[in-house]
Amino acid sequence: MSEWTFIAVLAVFSLLIPAAPIVLGRLLGPNRPNALKNATYECGVETVGDTWVQFKIQYYIFALVFLVFDIEVVFLFPWAVAYNRLPLFGAVEGVIFILLLSMALIYAWRKGALEWA
Repeated sequence: MSEWTFIAVLAVFSLLIPAAPIVLGRLLGPNRPNALKNATYECGVETVGDTWVQFKIQYYIFALVFLVFDIEVVFLFPWAVAYNRLPLFGAVEGVIFILLLSMALIYAWRKGALEWA
């Protein structure tokens, strides 16, 4: 089996594995809708007033900055574990990555993205 055939088979399975439970649940599961089940709810409490609420963009930016630095840990952990076995090039790349992220943190800090208002 060639490499591309293996990748094609893997791609098909990667689509079938999550789709199979969804389709089986839809076909085999009970379907008895009623007004109470179709009602809009939030945390089990009926909504009062308008259900469309605009969120401040600051919350989104704060979450995005958190996500960026959370992903940083995912990339830096293997680098830190293998630090003793890395050549000089690998160590310099890690330092450049940390410097770029530090510059992004300083930029976000100066723009006020980390202020919880």
